[in-house]
Amino acid sequence: MTDRKEVGAEATEAERRDTLTRGNRFLGRVVACGGSRATIAAVAEQGETSLTELWSVGRLISISVGTRRVVALASSMRTTDNDWGEASDNTFAIEVELMGEVWNGPDGKPEFSSGISQYPYLGAIAHRIRTADLATIYDTGLSDVCTIGRLTQDETIAATIHIPSMLSKHFAIVGTTGVGKSTAVTLLLHKAIEADPKLRVLILDPHNEFAAAFPDHAVVIETDTLDLPFWLFRLEEFAEVIFRGRPPIPDELDILREAIPEAKRAFRGATDTGNVRRQAEKHNYTADTPVPYRMADLMAAIDERIGKLEGRQEKPHLRSLKTKLFSAINDARFRFMFSTNTITDTIVDVLTRIFRIPGEGRPVTTFQLSGIPSEVVNAVASVLCRMAFEIGLWSSGGIHMLVVCEEAHRYIPADPNLGFFPTRQAIARIAKEGRKYGVSLGIITQRPGELDPTILSQCSTVFAMRLANERDQDIIRSALPNSSASTTSFIASIGNGEAIAFGEAVRVPMRMRFDRVSERLLPRASLSRQERKSADNATVDLATIVGRMRAAGGVSGPDITAFQNSYMAGLGMEQREDSLTFDDAADEFGSAAPLPSYRASMLPRDTGSLASPSMPNATQARFDQIRKQLLSEDGDMAEPPEATPAARPAPAPERATYRPAGQETQRTEISSLRESLIRKPLGGLFNK
Repeated sequence: MTDRKEVGAEATEAERRDTLTRGNRFLGRVVACGGSRATIAAVAEQGETSLTELWSVGRLISISVGTRRVVALASSMRTTDNDWGEASDNTFAIEVELMGEVWNGPDGKPEFSSGISQYPYLGAIAHRIRTADLATIYDTGLSDVCTIGRLTQDETIAATIHIPSMLSKHFAIVGTTGVGKSTAVTLLLHKAIEADPKLRVLILDPHNEFAAAFPDHAVVIETDTLDLPFWLFRLEEFAEVIFRGRPPIPDELDILREAIPEAKRAFRGATDTGNVRRQAEKHNYTADTPVPYRMADLMAAIDERIGKLEGRQEKPHLRSLKTKLFSAINDARFRFMFSTNTITDTIVDVLTRIFRIPGEGRPVTTFQLSGIPSEVVNAVASVLCRMAFEIGLWSSGGIHMLVVCEEAHRYIPADPNLGFFPTRQAIARIAKEGRKYGVSLGIITQRPGELDPTILSQCSTVFAMRLANERDQDIIRSALPNSSASTTSFIASIGNGEAIAFGEAVRVPMRMRFDRVSERLLPRASLSRQERKSADNATVDLATIVGRMRAAGGVSGPDITAFQNSYMAGLGMEQREDSLTFDDAADEFGSAAPLPSYRASMLPRDTGSLASPSMPNATQARFDQIRKQLLSEDGDMAEPPEATPAARPAPAPERATYRPAGQETQRTEISSLRESLIRKPLGGLFNK
């Protein structure tokens, strides 16, 4: 045994002392060394480049120090006289960064350590690194690793990562447009599903491209098949929808905060009986409690406050809020929130479908966001990320969830004044606390400089692809260990599909090239290139395109007939004189463009006109009292002298008379009270 060791040692020493002929592993000698860097000098004899071809920025070399081999990364090179002689010897210097050392273990196998026990001495021989040493450096030492590509320096060596380490502390993929980020995400997610069959993946897909990447593993959710009930939204998220992405008006937000709990209690009171109802009344619902309620009950609560004599200053806000609610309900783009399927308590069905519990062989959900109105995309993303964290939290980590945010800088921008705060808060909570409850986060962005640095710092594994922006490079450079800072010096020029991987999932920063994904699994947003070439422009139906642009292409919008009926029934009459049509509201509140009227299918009844029945006696008496008070407060609001009681026409209903689709809609004459209210400025009424 001793003889074999001595023979091996002699052979190794003889290999190092091999004659310095062209083509062998000898490169140069150390002429300067510091704590983390060293300089190597080498000579190219007679202008030959056979040895210099072995040098390249980003490649690893080996420096022999006794029985150990110090691993160094080439960061820059230059000739000593800044010239090159074709027929003379050329001396050049190479700057390297020291990364660790390799030695042979007791069993003869090479082992690697990121620390350095013996620094190179002056004159130490630098040579091309051995293949066995290179494989040892990038070997994680774990058994449950998967191959995602090949090393750039030596394509015979597989690039492996540890998937559990990548998911336990989140990961990020950064790179400019067109370098292959989506393909890399597809490859990593396929490997993650194979490594952990219990994993559930939710992809926030703004470009609708990942549905094609998981044909056998994904369920596609788009606006036409989405039911995300409005009552699942918290107050700030619901206000983001109602106010269409604009800052909410504080007074109207306070009204919602008070009216929504009333609607929730009214819904519980209507569905529960006996002891169950009394038990439900003990619950203190808030506007954020995920409990179903009806929009009819919310409207009734607002109308009740409008009908009160006190609080005149509050009535403009009440009417404005009521108009916004009707506008959102009547918008076909929001049918995923206000459809008939969102009235009942379907939270279990919604969570089952979106988060794949159980998965039924399809653990991936691609949530297509392109069809959702841009002003409320952040609110929807906030709901999904918040529910993903709460599922992991309340299941005590029993469900392993991965949330992948494509174009993450849209949701969590670096500027705290931009974006939607609840979305930022939901994603930040996953980034900071998600690993405790089995909720992982995947960040994909082309502008890491515009991403919240707090979120990016929580991603312990980063795949940095080509980045051209200097600020983005600085962000990645600051995240790398000091011993490999020069790795980012060439990040602006690496090829497509190539990346620098560093963090928990790899042992040392690794320059690698991702494996190619089969053509069938490539992510694509729409038709393939060949299909686009074969498409005939003459076959394109512009009418269909315009219909989709108007959110009316064959879709009649949400069916709110039941809501209308229950709303009117809750008022005790089918029409209120203080309820405004959309056109009336637009005229009274000064809207630049009137809001669209109801479609025939969205009316309480699809046939016949809405005749105005007689009002209840108590309501009629109160209405007459308000009429007399308003008419007596200002002389110019009195009736004209020539209008005699005998010649005065019968008062007409205030609201427009609706007719079935295809018939002309006629508006009746405005009543005298209505006329007087419009003629007199609202400010004068409020001052009094």
